Amino acid sequence: MANFTVTIENTNEVFRTSDRNTVLEGMAALGRKGIPVGCSGGGCGVCKIEVLSGTYRKRVMSRAHISVEDEESHRVLACRIWATSDLRLKVIGKIQRSVSRGAPEAGAAQSPMPG
Repeated sequence: MANFTVTIENTNEVFRTSDRNTVLEGMAALGRKGIPVGCSGGGCGVCKIEVLSGTYRKRVMSRAHISVEDEESHRVLACRIWATSDLRLKVIGKIQRSVSRGAPEAGAAQSPMPG
């Protein structure tokens, strides 16, 4: 198991992560909050980042959130990549779309989240 340093340029936050955890899992495991957390499975696009330097391995990402051009420009979902070196990244996800897992208020109408 290898460990790498991840630097979030937007906030100057730095954390260490294992190559066994996605970048998002590594951040969350340390109680950090620099990258917005949504569904953690690639379906919501909330954790969209741009990798400015470093290398990573990735899994397939939804084209609804990451285009071919995004991937070629190293814009990816933090929940779908694993560091293979130290990384420097910039958060570009839509923070306002963070998924709330709380129960709806009594009497509140429920509607499906877009996405």
